[in-house]
Amino acid sequence: MGRKDWERFQRLRDSNPDYVGYRGLDTVVTVQAPSAATETVVCSVCNRKRNVASDSLPEDISTFVCLRCQEDSGGDAT
Repeated sequence: MGRKDWERFQRLRDSNPDYVGYRGLDTVVTVQAPSAATETVVCSVCNRKRNVASDSLPEDISTFVCLRCQEDSGGDAT
């Protein structure tokens, strides 16, 4: 927003505290993406902590292999 636009906006807002701009409240969209539940898991190969989506974890967490280790091994480990 340019200086003149900002000054105009300040004047209008000072004269009317409820002023939200010429586009109104309906144009402001504040939608947050749903965040997937994650868990911190230790990779069984490299022993590094990884934040992983809870729904993609194996039943036995001690057998978890991170994506980097899977790529290094050629994708054989799951």
